[in-house]
Amino acid sequence: MQLYAGTSKDFISDATRNGIASKLEKAFLGAFHYKPSIQEVQSWQNSLFRMAFALQEGKFLDHGVLLEYQLPLSSRRLDCMVTGHSDAGQPYSVIVELKQWSDVEESNAEDCVTTWVAGSKKDILHPSRQVGQYEEYLRDMHSVFVRGEVSLRSCAFLHNLTYNAKNEIYAPRHAHVLKQYPAFSGDQQGELITYMGEHLRGGGGEKVLDEVLKSKFAPSKKLLEHTSQVVQDQKAYVLLDSQQVVFAKVLAEAREGAKASKLKKTVVLVHGGPGTGKSVIALHLLGRLSGEGLNVMHLTGSKAFTENMRKVVGPRASAQFGYFNVNKKGELPPNQFDALVLDEAHRIRESSKDRFTRPDDWSGLPQIDELVHIARVSVFFIDDRQIVRPGEVGSSDLIREAAKRAGAKLLEYELDAQFRCSGSDGFINWVDNTLDVRRTANVLWKQSDPYEFRIVSSVQELETKIREKAATGSARLVAGFCWPWSNPTSDGSLPADVQVGDWAMPWNARPDAGRLGKGIPKSNFWASDPGGLDQVGCVYTAQGFEFDYVGIIFGLDLRYDWDTNEWVGDKKHSHDTVVKRSKEQFLELVKNTYRVLFTRGIKGCYVHFMDEGTRRYFQSRLE
Repeated sequence: MQLYAGTSKDFISDATRNGIASKLEKAFLGAFHYKPSIQEVQSWQNSLFRMAFALQEGKFLDHGVLLEYQLPLSSRRLDCMVTGHSDAGQPYSVIVELKQWSDVEESNAEDCVTTWVAGSKKDILHPSRQVGQYEEYLRDMHSVFVRGEVSLRSCAFLHNLTYNAKNEIYAPRHAHVLKQYPAFSGDQQGELITYMGEHLRGGGGEKVLDEVLKSKFAPSKKLLEHTSQVVQDQKAYVLLDSQQVVFAKVLAEAREGAKASKLKKTVVLVHGGPGTGKSVIALHLLGRLSGEGLNVMHLTGSKAFTENMRKVVGPRASAQFGYFNVNKKGELPPNQFDALVLDEAHRIRESSKDRFTRPDDWSGLPQIDELVHIARVSVFFIDDRQIVRPGEVGSSDLIREAAKRAGAKLLEYELDAQFRCSGSDGFINWVDNTLDVRRTANVLWKQSDPYEFRIVSSVQELETKIREKAATGSARLVAGFCWPWSNPTSDGSLPADVQVGDWAMPWNARPDAGRLGKGIPKSNFWASDPGGLDQVGCVYTAQGFEFDYVGIIFGLDLRYDWDTNEWVGDKKHSHDTVVKRSKEQFLELVKNTYRVLFTRGIKGCYVHFMDEGTRRYFQSRLE
C-alpha cells in the first residue's frame, strides 16, 4: 500500500504547486478511515516540497516516485522512494527518509537522538539507522529486492538542518551507520543529488516503479538462515525433557505438512500452563523451520513480548516476528506461509479490525480464520486461563472450530512439566484453586515447598525484598491496575501513581510516552531493562515474561468476601477502563490478571494485600 505513486514530473508539479499534501491527506483518509494529524500534513507539505526541488535541480525527470509506501507485513511506511536506472542500465530504487528537524540532541539510547516531536522532546531512531532498517527489511522480505532484480540504496535528507560536524546527527558514535546510509543536511542538497545520480542517472523509472509495486512478500533464503542461526545462538533457550519431546513431534508434523505435495492444512494445538515452555518451543520451532528454508513467521498478540523478542534476535531477524492482525485486509493468498508459529494464542481477538477500519479494508473474517487461511501449518501455543482483556477470545475450542471449518488435520499436545515456580506444579494449582479459577487437589500450600511464597505485611517490606533479590538475579514489582497511569512530566520523569499510605512508586512508562528520563525504559522493555526495577509493572508489561522473584501488590479491585465465601470484583477500585467495561466478565478477567502476576516468578513470589479480608483468606490456605 502507498499513498502516492507516479512519475517524477507529476510529483514535482504536485509538490511545487502545493497540491501534494492534499493528495496524500485524501489518500490517507481513504486508506485508514481517519484524518492524518495536522503535524503530519504540514510535514508532507514542507518535506516533499524540498524533495521535489532536489529532483528538479538534479534533473531527475524520467523517474518513478513512491510516497508513504507501507512495508510488506508491517505498519511502517517509508517517506519517499525514487526509481530509475544507473548509467550502466541496472534498475535501482533509492529510499529517502525526510526530516524537518533543526534541533537535535544526544540520547542515552543506542542508535537514537533526541528531538522535538509534536510539542515535546522524544527519543527517536537516528534517521540513517531508520532508513537503513527499511532497506534491510526490503532486501529480506520483498521479492524484487530479494532476487536482486532491482538494486536498493538509502539515505536521509534533513532539509532544515545546516551541516555542522559537531551536530549530534554527525557524532562519531553514529559514524558506522552514516557510512552505509548517509544523512544530508539542507545545505548539502548538491551532495544528495550526486548520491542519487550515482544510482538513478539513467532514468526510465516508471518501469522500475511498476516492478516494485507488483512485487510480493517473499523472505530471502539468507534471512531464513540468519534467523535460524540467531535462535541457535540463544543459549538461554534450551529445551528440556518433555519440552524436547513435544518440540520434536510438532517439528515433524510442521515439516511434513509444509512440504506435502497436497495443500492439505494442518493445525497443531499445544496446551500448557504458565512456565511449561510454550514460548521456548515456539522460538526453537521458528529457528528450525527457517533453517530448512521454509517460509515461516512468529506471531503474537502482545506488543511487549514481540518487541522484546525482536530485540533479542536483532533488527534483521526481527522481520520474521509480527502480530496476529497480519492478514487484517485479507490480501495475503491462501497458504502464503509454509508455517505460522502463534505464541500466546489466548490473546487472539475476535476480529482484526478496529474503530478506524473501513469495511473494504477488512477481510470480513474472524481473526482466527484469517490466520488459518494463510498457512499450510498453523501451530498455536495456548493457556486458556490467561485471557485478561475483553475482546481476547483465544481458546482451545475456538482453534478446534477454525480447524474444522478449514478442513484441516488437527493435532493436540500437552505440556505438563513445570519449569517456573521452582518446578512446582503444586504452586500454580494452589493459586488456581485459591482464586477459584479451577478446582484442583492443592487446597493448602506447603510452606516447606522449595518454591518461596511469602505474605508480607507492608509494601515497604515488599520493595526491600525485591531489591535484595534483584542484586543477584532478576526481580520485579507488579500490581493490579488499581491506580491511575499518568504521562511523563516535562523533564521525562514518571509520576509516582502507585500509592499505598506514604509509599509511592511510578508505573512502568505508558506505551505512547514521549521522551523519558535517563534510566527509564520504554514500556515494551520494562521487563528486560534493569531500569524496570524502579517502576511497578502491570499485567500488560509482565504477561509472557518471567523473573527469578516477583513482588505483587494485590489491590482492591479483587477481594474475598467472607460473608458469601466468594470472590468479588470491585470496579470502583479499577483504573483499567477497558476491563471495567466488560460487564459480567470483569470478575473473571481480574482473577486471570492476578493469576498471571502470581505465576511470573521462577524461584519465589512475595505478596502484599491491600484488603485485610483477602490477606486472611490466603493466610488460611497456608499449611
